[in-house]
Amino acid sequence: ESMAVLLAYDEALAHGIEAAADIFLMPSLFEPCGLNQLYSLRYGTVPVVRAVGGLADTVVDASPHNLEAGTATGFAFREASADTLLETVRRATNLWYDRALWQGLQHTAMQQDFSWEKSAERYMELYGA
Repeated sequence: ESMAVLLAYDEALAHGIEAAADIFLMPSLFEPCGLNQLYSLRYGTVPVVRAVGGLADTVVDASPHNLEAGTATGFAFREASADTLLETVRRATNLWYDRALWQGLQHTAMQQDFSWEKSAERYMELYGA
């Protein structure tokens, strides 16, 4: 059977690949917002991100404290280095073997609400409007 290489962007395929993955790696040097980590959270594809810009705002690191508190949604690291990235990927793959913790992390990630309605509620709370 021959295989074809797709040299075009296909939105449905991109979402399908991301939804089918266990982990999504997004080690950006800078990221004003980012949508892929939001897709990952919704799909239960655990994001591994560099904690910068919108990535830092949307992904809560799976530290022991955050896992215990039930607030962890992925893995985040600060230093832009290959060693730090590798260490974070190792943390993620090690947690993957603990199915109960991993599924809890996925569940928490999938419950996040980054909708415009939620943003509007926060705006109203902040400015008392």
